Amino acid sequence: MGYRVVVVGATGNVGREMLNILAERQFPLDEVAAVASSRSTGDEIDFGDSGETLKVKNIEHFDFSGWDMALFAAGSEVSKAYASKAAAAGCTVIDNSSLFRMDPDVPLIVPEVNGHAIDGYRAKNIIANPNCSTAQMVVALKPLHDFAKIKRVVVATYQSVSGAGKQGMDELFEQSRNIFVGDQAEAKKFTKQIAFNVIPHIDSFLDDGSTKEEWKMVVETKKILDPKIKVTATCVRVPVFVGHSEAINIEFENEISAERAQEILREAPGIMLVDKREDGGYVTPIESVGEYATYVSRVREDPTVENGLSLWCVSDNLRKGAALNAVQIAELLGRRHLQKAA
Repeated sequence: MGYRVVVVGATGNVGREMLNILAERQFPLDEVAAVASSRSTGDEIDFGDSGETLKVKNIEHFDFSGWDMALFAAGSEVSKAYASKAAAAGCTVIDNSSLFRMDPDVPLIVPEVNGHAIDGYRAKNIIANPNCSTAQMVVALKPLHDFAKIKRVVVATYQSVSGAGKQGMDELFEQSRNIFVGDQAEAKKFTKQIAFNVIPHIDSFLDDGSTKEEWKMVVETKKILDPKIKVTATCVRVPVFVGHSEAINIEFENEISAERAQEILREAPGIMLVDKREDGGYVTPIESVGEYATYVSRVREDPTVENGLSLWCVSDNLRKGAALNAVQIAELLGRRHLQKAA
């Protein structure tokens, strides 16, 4: 006996990836439904490489009663309109938007980091998936924090355009093509030209000069990992299609060497350490595409602070940053609470 699972926003980048990963990981399913807006109703979408196709259903008319889990990947407005309705119908919601992340009654989960916190999901029958850049960072930080206790994190992100959806990917492609043929590279989705450029601006600006993306990394890291950790972030959009990268500087309370950190990371769940001090002995975003792991490279001691380390962290943002983490939450929910699958 398996689960009945709904994927909301199934026609978007993350929704399609959720379907791919459910199929890849052979999630114990009795039935899966692809749900999206009325624009996509009736379209057919592949259920990964299973050979099965799903007909897209209209969310406006979809009845969540009798379904076990709904993986939402359609943005905050859709989650605001339908997530609580689904949860009230008895369907546990795993939401990829930012809507519920800081709600004290909604657990914010990265299974390798704070899987135990999922037990609080019954308050609203909703579980939140963190921001993509936060998810990969806390996977890398958790085992180091357990060993030496992190005091402060300074992170600069290099975030791919897929984090802004299909429109972001299309804009990078179109601008790059236009530049090569001598046409104008018009900015539509992004505030400035993204092709052959970097933009230190993701999401809206806040009163203190930071952006909402940077704020998310701060508050989500505290909620997931430890409220005492100080975090400062600079989030940058770069002309990469898929794969987020982060340069992370960490200050610890206790002593930790680069060699010891490498040993810890090598054994940590969800981490792949690729750290050879030679040309090419590190991972770049293009190599992370389609992979489950969060990659860590360039682990080294920071001599400017006591007990400091710097490292490089890379992950497929559509996977660990979104779809994979949501499916891992679903797997964890099944094991710990629903226990329907044999």
